[in-house]
Amino acid sequence: MRKINRAQTLQGDIKDRGNIKWTSLFLPEHVKAMREWQEDIGKVDKPLLDEFDLQMLQEELEIALQTQKEVRIREWKDGVFVLHRGVIVGANSQKLTYEDPFGKHDIYATNLMEIMSLE
Repeated sequence: MRKINRAQTLQGDIKDRGNIKWTSLFLPEHVKAMREWQEDIGKVDKPLLDEFDLQMLQEELEIALQTQKEVRIREWKDGVFVLHRGVIVGANSQKLTYEDPFGKHDIYATNLMEIMSLE
């Protein structure tokens, strides 16, 4: 009985093993560079907020603090956007603190991109 090679894929009429057939020729530096390149594919640069955006962010933050209603918070972190959902319980010039069913969490003010009321 013939053993099945699970890494082998069929592209057109040619059976191909992808990167497996080339790994013996790669240097460790190449492998490291390839992994870093694959990690960087989905990352985006941090958007710059203009004065209007910062003013809107400040207004939404004040409303959320006064009403204590649930909000969606969009944060830029290490090249990707992360969405959070909870009630804002505190804010200062350095960080924003929100609470969700799992506890309290902090977001640095420099990474804050958007606050949107869910109600």
